[in-house]
Amino acid sequence: MHPAVTTPAQLEERYGRGPRRRLPMILAIAAAAIVVGVFGWWTWQGSADTVDVTGTGFQLVDDHSVTVSFQITAPTNRPVHCIVEAQDEEFGIVGWRLVTYPGSEKHSRAFTEHVPIVSAATTGLVNSCWVS
Repeated sequence: MHPAVTTPAQLEERYGRGPRRRLPMILAIAAAAIVVGVFGWWTWQGSADTVDVTGTGFQLVDDHSVTVSFQITAPTNRPVHCIVEAQDEEFGIVGWRLVTYPGSEKHSRAFTEHVPIVSAATTGLVNSCWVS
């Protein structure tokens, strides 16, 4: 007796190589690529708006003011806002200022800001900066 001949349709059904099984796989790969692309865009967009701040010093001018020196690295041509503050020995805020810098062609810039205080300060620093 001769063995039965296996048809291409029987092989596709047995091993899953038919067009019916390819479409869900193609759709799953396309959906995964879209999800990865969206998350990649969100990550890049979030990092594109980052402002790095490096404090370079502070000086107690008198009983009523402190100067804070710092450098920012920010996206070009975007306004940058910073909160500059003075703190006492227990890290309480004794003075602060919101400053805004217009957009610039320079990626990194240095500033010194005057901060009025209400009581004795032991340090001055930049609390945070962001772009708008």
